[in-house]
Amino acid sequence: MDIFLLILGFLLMILGIVGAVLPILPGLILSWIGLLLLHFTSVITMNWTFLGITLAITLFLWAINYFIPAIATKRFGGGKFGVYGTMIGLVVGLIIPIPFGILIGAFVGAFIGEMIYDNKKTNRALKASFGSFVGFLASTVLEFGATVIYLILFMTKFWEYKSDFF
Repeated sequence: MDIFLLILGFLLMILGIVGAVLPILPGLILSWIGLLLLHFTSVITMNWTFLGITLAITLFLWAINYFIPAIATKRFGGGKFGVYGTMIGLVVGLIIPIPFGILIGAFVGAFIGEMIYDNKKTNRALKASFGSFVGFLASTVLEFGATVIYLILFMTKFWEYKSDFF
């Protein structure tokens, strides 16, 4: 059973890294579940402090991943219509099954939101849309980095107890 949990946990870690790039998968959450499965083995003792801290980090990063594009839109000169458009575009991008849907949704949502506010300022709308794009890239890099760190933690803990597994 320990080998099964180890393999399943490792697969979730890899799937978490993939999910950091593909927004359809909750990458951080999958990676954290991989860490949890490793601690469910009888070989590795349950460390509630470690799991609690990584869970708190996971939930925090997961939540701000949806706000970073909106914040970047605002920083690049977008108004509240651009921010609302970004948030709506992110949700629509998650629902529509096209490649890079969330990325396109954030960009188009910010653009449409700014155009609704003032359809004469296309330049401002494009700048705000670029901000949502930059924000989405920043949140993706942040999530990717966290999932890689979780994989390193997973492998370090496994390496420490490898002789007990085999």
